[in-house]
Amino acid sequence: MDEDSNGTNTTNGNIDESNDSIGKDNNEGNGNTMINQSNDEYKEKPNQTKDFILESDNYNNKNNKEVKKNKGGMRKRILSYIFIGVICSTLGGIGSAIVTIKIMNNMSTTAVPKVASTKISNNTSSNIINTKSTQDLSVPEIVKKVSSSVVAISTKSSSESSDFSGKTSEQEGVGTGIIFNVSGYILTNYHVISGAQNVKVTLSNGKEVSAKVINYDAAADVAVIKLPDGTKVPGVAEFGDSDMLQVGESVVAIGNPLGKEFLGSVTTGVVSAVNRQISIENKNLKFIQTDAAINPGNSGGPLVNSKGQVIGINTAKIGQEGVEGLGFSIPINTVNPKMDALIKPILNIGISCRNITQDISKEYNIPVGVYISQIQDFSAAEKSGIRSADIITKFDGKKIKTVEEINKIKATHKAGDVIKIELVRSGKTIKINLTLSI
Repeated sequence: MDEDSNGTNTTNGNIDESNDSIGKDNNEGNGNTMINQSNDEYKEKPNQTKDFILESDNYNNKNNKEVKKNKGGMRKRILSYIFIGVICSTLGGIGSAIVTIKIMNNMSTTAVPKVASTKISNNTSSNIINTKSTQDLSVPEIVKKVSSSVVAISTKSSSESSDFSGKTSEQEGVGTGIIFNVSGYILTNYHVISGAQNVKVTLSNGKEVSAKVINYDAAADVAVIKLPDGTKVPGVAEFGDSDMLQVGESVVAIGNPLGKEFLGSVTTGVVSAVNRQISIENKNLKFIQTDAAINPGNSGGPLVNSKGQVIGINTAKIGQEGVEGLGFSIPINTVNPKMDALIKPILNIGISCRNITQDISKEYNIPVGVYISQIQDFSAAEKSGIRSADIITKFDGKKIKTVEEINKIKATHKAGDVIKIELVRSGKTIKINLTLSI
């Protein structure tokens, strides 16, 4: 379950409990803001301490010289090979073949240079491509290498009014993602897909396909979505080593600022700082700071080093009148350890919900618990009989007051487990069995 800016939670899986963590970018006021780049911003409260939310020709020349030097002895070599062939023919075709193959192999070993190859790491099931390239590329070369793996992500979600009137409004969002696996797994920010009931991806070739949220880490603001099985990906990004970054090093950002109209936009800059600690919703996170232009819609896109390797996920910027070039990216090395977990499908209930606090309980004369505002079609919740306006008071036999408590309990189970739920419907207590699914 994901929670949107209005406090509504949607069950893509777990629920994020920070009600205002994803605010819509309405450009209100002139205050300092830290913007999550899917048209979101973090507003600083007035009169308080600022809280930032947010690979030579040398080898070829050498071979040419060796050819000239050895040209005089070539006639002798040819006669020797014919002599060897005659002897071998008297010993049988098999022996001849073996000797000839060995000779040719030896010749090819000295004549063909070895080249470095990119291998897909087998150390993790996420099959991330990691390389140790030392060759610097030009910006056009970087873009040609990386841009095919960059996608636009568009989402649709609905939220219910805060007065429990049942009125809903549809919201649209846009962000960026990075294809990191040939199977169609895409890395992005959590806030790009938070609360989304519908996720679509536009590939670099212009093809639009639906995608499914697989898993996420709301606290780290990262998520993984997946293209349908059989989708041919136009490119796969390589991950680099963000710990090797140096201040002043050139970087390139690729993304979709302000939407799909500017699909694949490229900006350049330098690493302004590393390990820059800023606070987002009271969570202290470390970022790469860059002056490469990052705008709403860039969220989840790659920050790329001079070798064409992804070393960061563009996430936020400081938005303040008169301030420019303060963008922030999540270091890729902080995400790598999470990738195996992020590609494992999260358990899905299929509801949009919100917490009923003590104050809301008194005001509306309803029990404390988790209020169900929407049911996803064909979801586990719909199959179990849960309805809109139900209030869950017990989950797996335990009293619950928040969606966070439901998440913690759900995390101890696996797909197929049956959970006993107790809820209140029109003042009556009802018991329901829910079968967890992915």
